Amino acid sequence: MAAGGRGDIAQDGALAVAVSPTPEVSTSPRAELPSGAGRTPSTGVTPSAGVTSGAGVTQSVSAGAGPLTFTRLKWTSFFHSVVYLSLIVCAVARLAGPTLVLGWTHGILWIVMSLACIAAVRRRVIPLRVGVAVAVLGGLGPFVGSYEFVREQRRRTPAAPAPDH
Repeated sequence: MAAGGRGDIAQDGALAVAVSPTPEVSTSPRAELPSGAGRTPSTGVTPSAGVTSGAGVTQSVSAGAGPLTFTRLKWTSFFHSVVYLSLIVCAVARLAGPTLVLGWTHGILWIVMSLACIAAVRRRVIPLRVGVAVAVLGGLGPFVGSYEFVREQRRRTPAAPAPDH
């Protein structure tokens, strides 16, 4: 997870989210879980667990963005591009069986990726540009979404220092 916890983005694409009061604020104490039961190893917090502040107020905490990380979305987009390329090849070769399976796979992947990217944009895991490329253009060709993920990753990666000659 990114250091700082203020919405910073780590090099692996994970997003650190600061804990802030939400409408789900409760003043009732919560039962403690026994020694790490049900807790996420990376954060030590149960995804739906509460954290009690100094004032005794329990705040809702989410464990980062959950399965919606930049890296997972990027690799799923690459897989979607491979499925789509395979669909095109099978359709041109007039292979009815594989074309049907790959067509359904592409359609379901596009719907799932669209919903996941919309949620990821809302959680600020990916920028709006990448979300639009996947959700809007992904049905016609997921290559644009994969390209946008590569472009965004390059933008996030700090430039290497120039070699001294």
